Parts: sequence; C-alpha cells; structure tokens
Amino acid sequence: MSRIAYVNGRYVAQRDACVNIEDRGYQFGDGIYEVVHLYDGRFIDADLHLARLERSVKEIRLGMPMPLASLKLVLAEVARRNRVSEGLLYMQVGRGVARRDHAFPNTPVPVSLVVTVRRVPPYPSSLDGWSMSAITHPDLRWARRDIKSVNLLPNVLARQAAREAGAGEAILFDPATSMVTEGAATSFWIVDAEGSIRIPPLGPTILPGCTRAAMLAEMAEHGMRAEERPFSLDELAKAREAFITSATSFVKPVLAVDGKPVGDGKPGPVARRLFEIFARHVKGAPRNALQ
Repeated sequence: MSRIAYVNGRYVAQRDACVNIEDRGYQFGDGIYEVVHLYDGRFIDADLHLARLERSVKEIRLGMPMPLASLKLVLAEVARRNRVSEGLLYMQVGRGVARRDHAFPNTPVPVSLVVTVRRVPPYPSSLDGWSMSAITHPDLRWARRDIKSVNLLPNVLARQAAREAGAGEAILFDPATSMVTEGAATSFWIVDAEGSIRIPPLGPTILPGCTRAAMLAEMAEHGMRAEERPFSLDELAKAREAFITSATSFVKPVLAVDGKPVGDGKPGPVARRLFEIFARHVKGAPRNALQ
C-alpha cells in the first residue's frame, strides 16, 4: 500500500506529494515542525507537542494552518489512512508560497501544512540492547534553539559527525564555556558524581523537549527529583550515568562519550527506573489520545 501524505488540504500518495519551488519552507527554512510518537494508535503527549507547535509558530510570527481541533482530525486521518498504529507522525508548518524575498510576503499567503507518518519498531520492552554511545560536538546552531525550526543544518552536521565516529548522538556544548546544551536531536541528562539527576535549564539555547516535560512530571509523581541546572564537559566526564530523551528515543542510556565509558559503561539504576516509569506513561496514560 502506498503511503499517504497530507499536503495543503489534500491527501495524496506520498510518492506524488510535492510543494511549490517557491515554498518558503523549502527556500528559507521558514517554518516549524513537530514529531509525535504513536503507540497502539494513540498519540503520545500530543497536547505537549501541539502546544509547542503553537508557541513556535507564534515566535516566528506565523499563523496556525487551521484551528487546533481541525489539525487533530488531520493527524488522526493521516494515521488511519496509512494504517499506522506504531509509528512517527511528522508535521511541518511553513509561511507558504511567495516570490523569493527574505522579508515576509507583502500580501499574506496561505500557510502551508504537510503531514506524514511512518512505521517504527515496537516500543522496546527493556533497556537491554537499547543503548548507545555519543560524541561531544560544538553547538553551532542559531540563538533561538527554543523554537522548533526546520533550520537543522547544524544538527545534521553534528549527527553526521556522530555517525562517522560510530556513535548514535552528538552531545552539543557551547565552545566558549564548555557547558553542555543538549543532543543534536534529543534532550540530554546526567546523573552527576554526587548522584543528582541533572538536565540543563530551559532558555533560548535549549529546545523545550516534550518528552523531557513529560518525564519531569512523571518523576515528580514518583517522588524523584531532577535539577534543572547547567553542567560542563568536565562534569559530564565524571558522571555516573547519562541518557537522552525524545519522542523517538524515549529514555535511552548513553554508555560512552568520546570513546570513554560513562560510569561503569552499563545502563545504570536511574536510567532503568526512568525507562520503566516512562514505559507506563506511554502505554497507559489517559492523556495520550487526541481529544
């Protein structure tokens, strides 16, 4: 069966889907995107993702392509038409089609919307085999990383550097201060030398991860505390544990950084506990459905 995409008001075979060559998302990266995980036909943390989408489009002075209730119907329909119950749904909102000019179009044009979905392997049953290594890499992104922009070239280059080093993620750091920011496509956490769970605080240099937010809420409900406090490459080198979170990685341990083991080089007790907690969140939380 051909995959089906939603493109600017139409459901079309993905192999035939296209956008105008003067689409501003294509020419300038003038747009926003979101990725949502589907589990058992349910959209995980959809409320968080859609709220972040609304915030991001507002930050770049872009309107929503349709009311939120209508957008939810489109997302559900794309999943239904593709018969995907376990997968990743991608949505991209752009400023639309206009004569190429850096400034916004003088005459408003319709906002563009593209939605696709693809199947992914089932949610892992345990951390055994669900781990990775990482490299550190200078953070060369723009100054508003809190906006989920489609401008991802620095992220692409960082991930490629990780791949060429045989690693699964690049952990980004500020070259001026050696302070860690996040992964190229993930939120990054450590358990420091004193046993505290830490993640860099939100701000213009950090994307407000939806899985991060859901994880922090789950931790609070289970009596676990995380410190939203900066940490350096030196502190990372001394960490007992490290792990990433994202809509595609859930909770994934990082066992080595730059070829050196983190802690004893095995998934630690904190990551194991958080994996169990988040698995229950994904599989049973009432909020994980489009309302």
